[in-house]
Amino acid sequence: MKNNNLKKQIFAIGLIGMIFLFFSFKSNFFEVAKQIEIYNTLFKELNMYYVDEINAAELTEKAIKNTLNTLDPYTNYYSEQDVENAKIRREGEYGGVGINVFYTKEGIQIKEVFKGFSADKIGLKPGDIIISVDNQSLKNIEIEQLSMFLKGIPESKLLVEINRQGKIFQKEITREKVLLNPVPFFEMIDSETGYIVLTEFNEKASTEVKNAFRELKKKGMKKLVFDLRSNPGGLLMEAVNISNFFIEKGKIITSTKGKVKNWNATYKTSKEPLDLEIPMVVLINRRSASASEILSGALQDYDRAVILGERSFGKGLVQRYRELTYGTQLKVTISKYYTPSGRCIQELDYTNRDSKTGIVPKFSDKGINTFKTEKGRTVFDGGGVLPDVEMATSIKSKATETLLESKAIFNFGIDFFHKNPSIPSLEKYHFTTSDFKKFTQFLATDTTFVIKQEKLFKEAYQVAKSEAISKEYEKIKQQLFYDKIKEITNNQDIIIPVIESQIIRNYYYSEGVYQHHLKNDQAILEAVKLLQNSKKYSQILSGK
Repeated sequence: MKNNNLKKQIFAIGLIGMIFLFFSFKSNFFEVAKQIEIYNTLFKELNMYYVDEINAAELTEKAIKNTLNTLDPYTNYYSEQDVENAKIRREGEYGGVGINVFYTKEGIQIKEVFKGFSADKIGLKPGDIIISVDNQSLKNIEIEQLSMFLKGIPESKLLVEINRQGKIFQKEITREKVLLNPVPFFEMIDSETGYIVLTEFNEKASTEVKNAFRELKKKGMKKLVFDLRSNPGGLLMEAVNISNFFIEKGKIITSTKGKVKNWNATYKTSKEPLDLEIPMVVLINRRSASASEILSGALQDYDRAVILGERSFGKGLVQRYRELTYGTQLKVTISKYYTPSGRCIQELDYTNRDSKTGIVPKFSDKGINTFKTEKGRTVFDGGGVLPDVEMATSIKSKATETLLESKAIFNFGIDFFHKNPSIPSLEKYHFTTSDFKKFTQFLATDTTFVIKQEKLFKEAYQVAKSEAISKEYEKIKQQLFYDKIKEITNNQDIIIPVIESQIIRNYYYSEGVYQHHLKNDQAILEAVKLLQNSKKYSQILSGK
């Protein structure tokens, strides 16, 4: 009897739980349906009665994107054109003219020309502004529309009108299939040390890394410097595949955990590796994110490579594309990923964003946890992959961050390019501290590098504008300029290499930048030095 009563009690408790879940789900579903109905009603009323015509697509897209802005920055809505652009990035090829661009009110400004492609063949240069295509002016056209003008069917032709430093001319250009190689450069640094740079994890990443590795092995490579700096990530499986090149079969590379249990997964190496013995140094910096952190985190956890540079970005979130209606998509964060040792390297806790200030706390604010690598070394979570060997730099100021995010360095590089027909050979060229003074002088005429204090002060002055305070305004404005120049001058070690690369790229393409780095980049030089010191290299990986 007691057993029967117990069974009845257990059944009753289970039934109550199921009923609670059912009504909880039903209540949640009703709330969602209710909010959708409210929006639909509001939209209809606006469309019917608002005094001017409403752009329905634009209004809806803004509403959706504003909604998603309250979540994390990786959960995004994609219009039909956005879906096509995302597909291009993942697949690594498109029909275009071979340039990287800025979209401006004047038209499409060329940021970078890819060597050997259509734009390069007809002599287009960084800084050129395409002001019309097939006699269609591009002035004041929306960014979404501008992005469509140059892309199209390979072998189709278009007439472009160019503004180069005030001179206007026309060129006919042919669209072609542009392949975005995620391994834009690989070379031998010396007789034994190879160098591979990986810029993104698109669908071609693992294939191109494998090809580069094999080519360098043919040239006698016995050590490898693998550069993941400023690599923003991409496809998770490509990170797993590349990890498999250097980690034995059957090892966990990463695991993901989220709300939908069926989507939780553990990713393991499934093939025989390329090389389990070659000494490796992997370079990372603050802009190495996502798949870059999966790869560098796995190599660190298995003590397979020394990680050198700066702490990585700290993106431990996984996204998945979900099909919506009319060819649109939602890219939604579905889980967090963990390295083999159990670390989640996500830095920002978007779930607990302050609703009043918008400030997002860091997981490290709650304390950093320790984990162990396969050989027992201590590693940490709490935001990014912490390198085994850190490259010391000055502390980046807010002004420097603003400078690096602006177009000021690009603008200076274009000004320099047109004033100087040539520069010394790649290995000999250096942007010096005296050159940096010329750069700060240029900033007095540049309008893109504006710090927060300058912006707020200008807004306040425009509200209370009067002749009585105009002189004081000019004095304070000048003082704010001096202050920001002082701040960035303290970060010359960070800024000068960026300016140097920008200038070299204008003359010798990205390939020239990488060539220059082989002999001058401090992180690469430190990596080579470490690989030459086998005792120190082994000591770091053993943790002794």
